[in-house]
Amino acid sequence: MQNKKIRVWSLLFLIVALGFFLRIYRISSVPPGVYPDEAVNGMDAISANNSGHYQWFYPANQGREGLMMNLVALCFKLFGISMLSLILPSIIAGALTVLGIFLLSRELFNNRVGLISAFLVAVSFWPLNFSRISFRANLLPAILVFSFYFLFLGLRTKKWWPYIIGGFVFGIGMHTYIAWRIAPLILILLLVFVILSRKNYLKENWGKILVFLATSIIAAAPMFWTFYAHPEYFESRSDSISIFSPKINNGHPILTFLRSFGLSLAKYNFWGDQNWRHNYPPYPILDYVTGIAFLFGLIFALIKFFKLSWYRWRYKIQNSELEVYALLVFWFFIMLVPEFMTAEGNPHALRSIGTLPAVFLLAALTFEFIYQKIEKYNYSFKKITHSILLIAIIFIGAFNILKYHVFWAGKTETARAFEKVDMDVSDYLKTLPHDKEIYVITGAMQRIPMQVFNQENQNINYIYPGQLDWIQPKNPANLIVIMTEKNDDAINALQSRFPNLKFSEHSEKVQEYALNFYVLE
Repeated sequence: MQNKKIRVWSLLFLIVALGFFLRIYRISSVPPGVYPDEAVNGMDAISANNSGHYQWFYPANQGREGLMMNLVALCFKLFGISMLSLILPSIIAGALTVLGIFLLSRELFNNRVGLISAFLVAVSFWPLNFSRISFRANLLPAILVFSFYFLFLGLRTKKWWPYIIGGFVFGIGMHTYIAWRIAPLILILLLVFVILSRKNYLKENWGKILVFLATSIIAAAPMFWTFYAHPEYFESRSDSISIFSPKINNGHPILTFLRSFGLSLAKYNFWGDQNWRHNYPPYPILDYVTGIAFLFGLIFALIKFFKLSWYRWRYKIQNSELEVYALLVFWFFIMLVPEFMTAEGNPHALRSIGTLPAVFLLAALTFEFIYQKIEKYNYSFKKITHSILLIAIIFIGAFNILKYHVFWAGKTETARAFEKVDMDVSDYLKTLPHDKEIYVITGAMQRIPMQVFNQENQNINYIYPGQLDWIQPKNPANLIVIMTEKNDDAINALQSRFPNLKFSEHSEKVQEYALNFYVLE
């Protein structure tokens, strides 16, 4: 028994270590750029550090819950401003999700399901990709897995402290991502089925339920107060892209809903997110082996849920398995709502990131189902089947690692999706002497990555293409003008004013294509 525990925890350590390595490996070059939305988080973090004003909610860029920005600010303070520091909170959250899904899966089922689900989260493209991007949504899967882990630990042990911790962790979710706001519905429905599954549960545990609720409210209270003081923060652009908006559904809300819901489901197995920042289009967000396992696991969970519900209603049979499958079913479909209730950019792997732990746990259930079914067969058959399962798991790991770190990472479409040229300009700016008078002609969002990583150079001026008159160097000999997009009219106008300016094109090769920026000096 002791050897088995050592083996399990050793395997878990290796899986978490693998997950962390895959998330931090080549982080300065893959993804091949910093998307402006990430850079806005970095600018807010820098401003917070400079002013000492750390906010619960940052209103810029359509408004964002503040936890991610404050974590980035902490990393900037500890390690300096860098690509790694910007993304480190996402990397750690991704690694914690690997650990958390093991703990939850083991609590719901067994060590084997825990190890398989943890491995799938560690290596799969979907969680790996987002764990390497500084989006606040990356915090949500970790919050959910640890919330539910402590809740079910409390259900099993009947102790108070898991309810206290679980409730507090769940409340922190209010500070992560807008999709969390629907997560309390999972708990409400789950409570109904816990009551149905356990004799006298409500009578014996109402205090623990109130403690869970109280600690959740305490953790979420700063955000509640922020929304009370600034009700405009609570609104979001989701209202304008809702399937209920007449501008979106064109008078056909039901058809729009069915289409949106169908696309949301299709992305796992058939036609994935078409955004190169989120996925490797046009492929589904899961590899084919994991996708089939997830689909089977979902069907299996639905059958178990309805079967156990029927037994409870028809024959009054109480079975704690009912609450487990209720969690998986409600978790998946409820956290899918933020995606299919909006009609912009679907299928959308980011808005549905709350389903991520449930998806891989359901996929792991398929492997467990097969493993249990073959136990009744002879030794040779079991050996062969175990080998096939092991090969399938190794294939999943190798396939997804190569897919992300080799094929997707080298695509020009990926570089363009992350607006790599902005970071190319940023890196070029670092090479210039600080006594040069530098003007960068670019858009409002495109300049933000440059500003984040060039804080020390105060001689950089950012202007729009229509603001050429703002270029007034004290010494024209020190003038350098950089453009992220070629503009012949602007080039001619500047060379007329400053005849000594020489034009050059800088290109960063990505496979057979080039992403360029342009320099006058």
